Amino acid sequence: MSSPASDDSADPPGTGRVLAVVALALFSTSLFMRAIDPVIPQIATGLQMDVRTVALLSTAYALPYALAQPVLGSLGDTVGKVLVLKLCLVLSIFAGFLGAFAPDFSTLFGSRVLVGMVSGGIFPIALAIGGDLVPVAKRQVAFSRLLAAAMAGNVLGSPLAGLIADTVGWRGVFALVAAIAVVALVAVQVGFRGMAIDVRTRFQMSTIVRGYRAVFRNPLAKICFFAVFLEGTFLHGLFPFVAALLAERGEGRAAIAGVVIAGFAVGGFLYSGLISVLLRRLGERGLMRGGGALMAIGLAVVTLGFVWPVEFVIFMVIGLGFYSLHGVIQIYVTELAPSARGTAVAMHGCSFFLGQALGPVVYRTGFDHLGVSATSTLAGLVLLGTGLMCSAFLRRPTKPVPAGTRDS
Repeated sequence: MSSPASDDSADPPGTGRVLAVVALALFSTSLFMRAIDPVIPQIATGLQMDVRTVALLSTAYALPYALAQPVLGSLGDTVGKVLVLKLCLVLSIFAGFLGAFAPDFSTLFGSRVLVGMVSGGIFPIALAIGGDLVPVAKRQVAFSRLLAAAMAGNVLGSPLAGLIADTVGWRGVFALVAAIAVVALVAVQVGFRGMAIDVRTRFQMSTIVRGYRAVFRNPLAKICFFAVFLEGTFLHGLFPFVAALLAERGEGRAAIAGVVIAGFAVGGFLYSGLISVLLRRLGERGLMRGGGALMAIGLAVVTLGFVWPVEFVIFMVIGLGFYSLHGVIQIYVTELAPSARGTAVAMHGCSFFLGQALGPVVYRTGFDHLGVSATSTLAGLVLLGTGLMCSAFLRRPTKPVPAGTRDS
């Protein structure tokens, strides 16, 4: 059975509508992902907790997100991607409202664990649906549009979360993201009507095992998954500390912290708008090398204590660098094993969010023992090396992919 997106034929009817709905689902899950970062100091104050302990709410989201990826991706390839997407949206709504009314830190932590776990079924399955519908020749541009929806969640989520926290309190942030997930669920229910997207098979462990064998039979899998693990650890691990670092310099407003963090997603929008030009002028290798370099430069200067508008611009540079590298890696991931695309994308997300789960711990340890500037500079060097590694090893196959990697 060949992949429905393995040739350059025209997109199936209704593809635009489905991709728009998928983009809305990505928007909602990106709110869950990043809206917590600018309000961590307020949560710490409200619950009488240490800021660096509350920052582990990021790990509470990222670790279960990572661990749930392989299971949810395999379920998407067997029982159906749309069904798993809907179930994950329902549970994310419940988790969001649970966080809004959490009486203590343990309950709040548990809500983040739950929403992290089920969000693991939204992002990778959304990309897998896009990969099923869009021919590979068009996929770089199509994926940049889906990523733009996720970036929009980051752009609006961080400053909006800060604004809500400054006015009605941090609990309102959780209620907001849960309400937007309700809208996304309704859109999925309506927008997918009449679309035969899923090719379902009976859920069998042997089917799952064959899917993972197909993915890891491709030698590029290890490069892709290791690279995104490093991105998650050494870039996204910094985000939970941004508000606290700004507060140490006298800028305690959560809204400002949200604006600074949103600069990262604005850089992603720049990537989305410039991707066609960048591909034509730099090619994939140039994007990977340049992405690593921009992240390294940004991290080397972001913690030097500039005023917040300058920090915003620095985060824009970091965001442009991240998406330049990450976007190329994602395209390779979707072609690791087209017959097990959900599994491949799930492993990609698992690796990325394992890095994000480890990242706050790495940064906290580095800040305590090396200092802020030294830690961020070392992280930047790791990311520079990641871009160089990817540009050296990620290549399009010069001969047909072995049968076991394309179809199992």
